[in-house]
Amino acid sequence: MGRNTETKLIQELVLYAASAALSCLVLFVGLRQLDPNREASKKALEQKKEIAKRLGRPLIQTNPYEDVIACDVINPDHIEVKFDLIGGLDSIKQALYELVILPLRRPELFTYGKLLGPQKGVLLYGPPGTGKTMLAKAIAKESGAVFINVRISNLMSKWFGDAQKLVSAVFSLAYKLQPAIIFIDEVDSFLGQRRNSDHEALTNMKTEFMALWDGFTTDQNARVMVLAATNRPSELDEAILRRFSQAFEIGMPVRKERAEILRVILKDERVEENIDFDYLASLCDGSTGSDLFELCKKAAYLPIRELLDDEKSGKPHHAPRLLTQADLEKVLTTSKKTNVAAHEYSRLMSQSSSWSTQEDGEGVPVQNMINELSKLVLAQMLNLQSDNQES
Repeated sequence: MGRNTETKLIQELVLYAASAALSCLVLFVGLRQLDPNREASKKALEQKKEIAKRLGRPLIQTNPYEDVIACDVINPDHIEVKFDLIGGLDSIKQALYELVILPLRRPELFTYGKLLGPQKGVLLYGPPGTGKTMLAKAIAKESGAVFINVRISNLMSKWFGDAQKLVSAVFSLAYKLQPAIIFIDEVDSFLGQRRNSDHEALTNMKTEFMALWDGFTTDQNARVMVLAATNRPSELDEAILRRFSQAFEIGMPVRKERAEILRVILKDERVEENIDFDYLASLCDGSTGSDLFELCKKAAYLPIRELLDDEKSGKPHHAPRLLTQADLEKVLTTSKKTNVAAHEYSRLMSQSSSWSTQEDGEGVPVQNMINELSKLVLAQMLNLQSDNQES
């Protein structure tokens, strides 16, 4: 009788343990299925394996927040932009090579004192379309550093406190993957002037970012750099500007630089050999590198248009003709500049960053115009009523 009781008790314990294990398994699987970062974690794991393979190091240990940021890690081997593919800006490229790239590639040369420490913050500013983002990609390519392209949307979270943890994950992941570059495009939208109207979450993110950024300055051996680009440097917070130890203005290209940009754009294209780049550069005064690229694309369609016209008239061709000097001149002289923001940059930067508020007297002309318009409308209505009465 006692043995049967023990056997029954053991069976019940086994069943209880099995049901508990099954319940835990179901709960674990259910939580994984409900995890909003599940797909991001899978993508991050694959990304980390690829990074570990390229760097020749074991798979790094990361937390869930670093897994989300790992999705924005770009392998420098997958970046195709080099300094040779950027026309002009020779002095700026030389300075960036000495101040930014060399400390990342040859850290042993910069260990003799604090003055030779690596740069912790570099700002690229200038009009839109002048090549700031291309320079950032070229820096990552030439230095061989892991490129973390920070997207503000990935730092936002509906959970309180998660935004600060994601910002912290950016720096901790960069430290684990160093040499690393933390790149923020249009940095003014994220680290702009702090105002009382800002949301509490955004203010906390800015504070956390600046605190962690300063934390890296205490480690002279950390090869982690914050690289940012903007066309509105006046809107950046003063504390952020202080942390950018180096700032480079990428201005509008001059005639010599425009000619070099045209040479780079048309280098591997099917063009005639007798292209006068200096003359073409004189026809596009005030154009940025982005404008020149779009103009060359527009000129490249002219041979295609002629080929299609010949096919319609019964004269088929096997391939479009070469791009000629006349094609480029036609496009450069007839096209209107569409990048208005680039041409407005100089005017906006020449004005004071603190705009004065309008005085009360400035609204008088507008009010007078409104009053005159109201009188005209009222007179027209009276005329219509009098015409109806006469009829």
